[in-house]
Amino acid sequence: IPHLSDYCLSPVDSEFPKRAKEQGGGFLVAGINYGQGSSREHAALVPLYLKIKGVLALSFARIHRDNLINNGILPLEFVDENDYKTIEQNDELVIENAVEQVKSGTVQVKNITKNQIIKTRLNISKRSINMLIAGGLLNNVKNA
Repeated sequence: IPHLSDYCLSPVDSEFPKRAKEQGGGFLVAGINYGQGSSREHAALVPLYLKIKGVLALSFARIHRDNLINNGILPLEFVDENDYKTIEQNDELVIENAVEQVKSGTVQVKNITKNQIIKTRLNISKRSINMLIAGGLLNNVKNA
């Protein structure tokens, strides 16, 4: 996983792995069907290793979305797809009261840089919500 992290998303942004490590993780912003062709667990383990906390996307490939959840990474879908176009690299994004928002199935992401609220939804089951709150599948099983 550490070796693979040096290549995470490098075909679209060669500096992403370095930036993620330097900044201690953060969020990924993605387009349509994020994770398509990435059904292997490594595709979610590498962002976890890079301390990615959530992915804001227009939509997700089902298996990859489930792998993100299994690893405790929030798969957030934009409610208004125009918000996707407003986020820029290095914008500071924050989720306040994250656990309560995750429980509700809708999450407001604050773009501190632009003083903007981005509405997202968790298009997932109650079981998956509980898994995310626990920090992923292993923590959920351990705490059961």
